[in-house]
Amino acid sequence: MKKSVFTGAGVAIVTPFGKDGKINYDLFGKLIDRQIENNTDAIIVCGTTGESPVLDHDEHAAAIDFVVSYVGGRVPVVAGTGSNDTAYGLRLSNEAEKAGADALLMVTPYYNKTSQNGLIKHYNYIADRVSAPIILYNVPSRTGVDIKPETYLELSKHERIVATKEANGNIAALAKTISLCGDNLDVYSGNDDQITAFMSLGAKGVISVISNVIPKDTHDMVYKYLDGDVKASAQLQLKYMNLCSSLFMDVNPIPVKEALVMMGFDVGECRMPLAPLSDCARTILENTLKEYGLI
Repeated sequence: MKKSVFTGAGVAIVTPFGKDGKINYDLFGKLIDRQIENNTDAIIVCGTTGESPVLDHDEHAAAIDFVVSYVGGRVPVVAGTGSNDTAYGLRLSNEAEKAGADALLMVTPYYNKTSQNGLIKHYNYIADRVSAPIILYNVPSRTGVDIKPETYLELSKHERIVATKEANGNIAALAKTISLCGDNLDVYSGNDDQITAFMSLGAKGVISVISNVIPKDTHDMVYKYLDGDVKASAQLQLKYMNLCSSLFMDVNPIPVKEALVMMGFDVGECRMPLAPLSDCARTILENTLKEYGLI
């Protein structure tokens, strides 16, 4: 059995920007402290929610270095280092390892895409050249690539490929993957509206967007299930379905950053090409946050 990177709710943390457009590290630290104080089990930096596609190389490396240093071992730090360029993904991964990241989150190659055989070659090439554990990231709605259960089985044979963040929305495929891979591959839900469903099939937890807004309840949703209180986990899942919907009514992380601003955390707007919410969508989001007593 491979060692798990974490169990519970890891936050795919936003990257806060200041008025000058640069990363706001003071606020970054406050966001991290808030997460840890509310029982978040891991910090995932420079993922989709962290706007990794619009961070230049130096910003990407600096953000990982800052988060690792600031967290200081309080919880695991997972660094987003995936790329559609295998060589560049390896470079980012090696730099994240040097910074002290506990694990690497590697999205499937996007745009140029690849075959299932290409996925195996891509991930094994990088896994052979790093020492940190790798969490795969499958999000075909963004990448145009879907890791098939049989491909997961082949990838899970590598000692450093230890988990996946699964966001294909296909519960049947998830069940097949878990059935094939067993203890050789941990699974984290990549969809906040499927946390309890994933747990019922043996997932270790979630890599979450809504944790930016409700860190404690997201953690509790996982741990109530693990502690045997399935009903309480399901109740939390159902309670926050409307919040999940509102935080994904536009392209992530546009709504979650707007929500944090409404809650008093001036994380700034997303960088272009992502555009702010429409006035109508902003009103819906504001009403949702009020409904949950978050503002």
